[in-house]
Amino acid sequence: MAKVIMVQGTMSGVGKSLLTAGLCRILKRDGYAAAPFKSQNMALNSFITKEGLEMGRAQVMQAEAAGIEPLCCMNPVLLKPTNHTGAQVIVNGTSIGNMGAKEYFHYKKSLIPEIKKAFRKLAGMADVIVVEGAGSPAEVNLRENDIVNMGLAEMIDAPVLLAGDIDRGGVFAQLLGTLMLLTESERARVKGLIINKFRGDRSLLDSGVEILEKKGGVPVAGVVPYMDIELEDEDSLTGRFEKRQKGGIDIAVLRYPRISNFTDFNVFEQMPQATVRYVATAGELGCPDILFLPGSKNTMEDLRWMRENGLEDAVKGLAGKIPICGICGGYQMLGLKISDPKEVEAGGSIDGIGLLPVITELTREKVRRQANGVMNRMEGIFSGLSGLSYEGYEIHMGQSVMQGAGDESIKSVFVSGGTKDVYGTYVHGVFDKAKIACALLGALAQKKGIALEHAGVLDYRDYKEKQYEKLADILSQHLDMREIYGILREAHIG
Repeated sequence: MAKVIMVQGTMSGVGKSLLTAGLCRILKRDGYAAAPFKSQNMALNSFITKEGLEMGRAQVMQAEAAGIEPLCCMNPVLLKPTNHTGAQVIVNGTSIGNMGAKEYFHYKKSLIPEIKKAFRKLAGMADVIVVEGAGSPAEVNLRENDIVNMGLAEMIDAPVLLAGDIDRGGVFAQLLGTLMLLTESERARVKGLIINKFRGDRSLLDSGVEILEKKGGVPVAGVVPYMDIELEDEDSLTGRFEKRQKGGIDIAVLRYPRISNFTDFNVFEQMPQATVRYVATAGELGCPDILFLPGSKNTMEDLRWMRENGLEDAVKGLAGKIPICGICGGYQMLGLKISDPKEVEAGGSIDGIGLLPVITELTREKVRRQANGVMNRMEGIFSGLSGLSYEGYEIHMGQSVMQGAGDESIKSVFVSGGTKDVYGTYVHGVFDKAKIACALLGALAQKKGIALEHAGVLDYRDYKEKQYEKLADILSQHLDMREIYGILREAHIG
């Protein structure tokens, strides 16, 4: 059975996901079989495993860092928000339906046996499990039903590293305040503190570290600098929406309220030839070189939002001028009609944007599968993708059919028709291969009359591998790994 160590944070966004991934990679490099675990994740970016099960992409990223296949037992409970007060609840990779916040609050303790079962399964495969908490362990109003922070640490008898974010300011109050609000038994679990995202001269922090250790009674296990690492972060606090790159090709992605799986566009962010912009208003949109409509957790409501704020008219106005591509929910929006007879979302039906001859019916049964093969023959700007091999996954609550094609579901990777250079697909990750991404950017550059240099462009998977190594190098230098290995040696068997 595995040893276990847990990374908790003083609040959301302190860097728990990357610290967990980095520890997984360090352990892997030191010869240990490491695995990540997060009992409950809330995210709209999800992934389909080879088992055909759904899990949060943060744990997929951490599994990649550990050099192992992502498994659903690494994230037994996934919450996918559908609105401000409700979420789809996914247990062991399968949706069990939607719940309001209050309903789930009273329900979640019943999931403890499933969480323990998933952890035991993972513990039988690994030498060390690196567990990630969620939010803050000092949410005193949530302590009674906690299944993801100290409640989980007590279940699996895990020592804790507590991380704070100095870049936001107030890191000493963050760490000391969190320790103060913990119970005595919970405080005893905290074996090390981490000051994360530090900028500046490390020596100027020395006196603060001494005071922190004296007042907190817990050693500081590392001061980690602000890292320029390009890996998938927790989508609720991502900084990608505000990032601006300078490249020859302008890629616009619609940022509707319930945007999901925007990881589909990470591949373009690592290419210096491209600028990826996430836009939420018609004024921001302008006239990019290509427009993407990404996935959505509530397709019909996000389409209504587009209709109300003028983005739908802006998209229609660009049709025929630039290529437009919808992925998953965005693909459904580009069609003629979306109906919801089973009330998967809000029920009823809504006219689509009308740029693809496709009709979609939302169904209660979620399609979950990995996908791979060869691109179908296409025309227009996507013609250069014809015949290229691809890999990806499907995850959607609807079935789409071509108008006039009877009940036959659409089988091609990309569907096009109607207005020239409008495309739709259900396959996430379809652009991750360098050949596909470069073929698309090359066609856009040719249309724009500029030259692009593709030398050195990697498949997104290979690019991420370099980022995991960079992450481990930085953490190895700035974490006290001797202290952390000492904590692991003293830890009980998980």
